[in-house]
Amino acid sequence: MGCHYAGQMPVTVLLVDDEPLVRAGLRAVLEAQPDIEVVGEAADGAAVIPLVRQLRPDVVAMDVRMPLLDGIEATRAVLRTVEDPPKILVVTTFENDEYVYEALRAGADGFLLKRARPAEIVNAIRLVAEGDSLLFPAAVRALAAEYGNGSARTALAEAALTEREAAVLRLMARGLSNAEIAGKLIVGTETVKTHVSAVLAKLGARDRTQAVIAAYESGFVAPS
Repeated sequence: MGCHYAGQMPVTVLLVDDEPLVRAGLRAVLEAQPDIEVVGEAADGAAVIPLVRQLRPDVVAMDVRMPLLDGIEATRAVLRTVEDPPKILVVTTFENDEYVYEALRAGADGFLLKRARPAEIVNAIRLVAEGDSLLFPAAVRALAAEYGNGSARTALAEAALTEREAAVLRLMARGLSNAEIAGKLIVGTETVKTHVSAVLAKLGARDRTQAVIAAYESGFVAPS
């Protein structure tokens, strides 16, 4: 599926929310951007898989709480059954919601508050589509401290990260992009990408969000 950048195809988005006004608001904000295209809408998580297969969006903006199938189960279903799945951005009312944390643990790539300003909404879609930075790391830290269950401790202990990979994971946990990590470590961006890929592989993590959650839950990085 790949990521999109300036001058290339727009980032395509599927909106999933049981409130028509929320979908309309998100659509208006996103379609005002030349590099983002809303390709479809759904009112419940139960409709997500057929639409993802039909429309092949880059990003799904997914409400957490929906009547038939909530965003957590819909996220799990997409990642389990769709080949080359889209990025999933959870849309929520409260950032300290246990549902949000469960959605992130299920494989969502980040989350967006419904009260976010238009510029924040657009930035969130672009950031998640590019996939080389972590969305709202401070909030992930707080959620991990409150809801983390410690199950990642063994996995990270057994991962045998090198010293450089450990340094990269710590910087990922702070929300730094690949370019920012490269600047901190005084290495090339491609080198950072190689280290990030190694970290994800060793942790069995789908993406940066999963790796950072494991880092916090294991105690490798302190939530404070």
